[in-house]
Amino acid sequence: MIERRTPSRVLFVYANYIFLTLFSLTCLFPILHMAAMSLSSNSAVTAGWVTIWPVGFNLDSYKYIFSNHIFLQTVLVSFERLFLGVSISLILTVLAAYPLSKSNLKFRSRTIYSWYFVVTMIFNGGLIPTFMVVKETGLMDSIWALVIPSAVNVFNIVLMLNFFRTQPIELEESAQMDGAGVWRTLWSIYLPISKPSLATIALFTIIFHWNSWFDGMIYMNSPSNYPLQTYLRTVIVARDLTNMNASDLSLIANISNRTVLAAQLFVSMLPVLCIYPFLQKYFVKGLVLGSVKG
Repeated sequence: MIERRTPSRVLFVYANYIFLTLFSLTCLFPILHMAAMSLSSNSAVTAGWVTIWPVGFNLDSYKYIFSNHIFLQTVLVSFERLFLGVSISLILTVLAAYPLSKSNLKFRSRTIYSWYFVVTMIFNGGLIPTFMVVKETGLMDSIWALVIPSAVNVFNIVLMLNFFRTQPIELEESAQMDGAGVWRTLWSIYLPISKPSLATIALFTIIFHWNSWFDGMIYMNSPSNYPLQTYLRTVIVARDLTNMNASDLSLIANISNRTVLAAQLFVSMLPVLCIYPFLQKYFVKGLVLGSVKG
């Protein structure tokens, strides 16, 4: 099909380009401004001279945050949480979605389990019962308190379930004719063609775990066990400087508090900014990727 290059069509295309370019710049400006502040001098930031380019370039703010052992510890906790949380969530999501995608003839209790998951989407026990469960099971002040309570996301299960349902039944039937069992079919047939859905769910889970801060506050008793976002919240919102030692206080006297916070925030954004381009190609293909070509 050949597209007609009418004047109205050309105007529409260029207007879209201009709008999307301006929208992208508005999204990039806060990030560039934050990076410029973290690389600028104290006097330039205080005077308001910094926009998207560093003024009085220096790395003192980054030297400070990377010499702060509590900050580095919270980064390690966040990466540990990310690895465990994403791995466990993907495994449980696939194991729950695959049987639920089958018909009632193959899985007779499917309706009961489906309603069980639906109820959890509408109702939940609340903060206090959840806290009591975490406490009584001995998960307090451990990495598992940040991973296990949020390991199963019903919305992700629904996404994966719908993807499995869209796949032709002939795939499973041909695998069974070749002698493949349920696990072999799932591992060798369905998972390789599920990369778009898995990538989408993985990105949702990564963003959730990386940005989550409230559970770290209520489940962690020691600041050294805080995830990164919880630590940043205590520094930025509560302005809690009690965790700094004498050397930290003497160093922060020579730099701006705003530059240190900008450096910490910029470092906290880098992992997601680095991961997203690698998963973007799966969003371009879409959630549903056909496996049978006519």
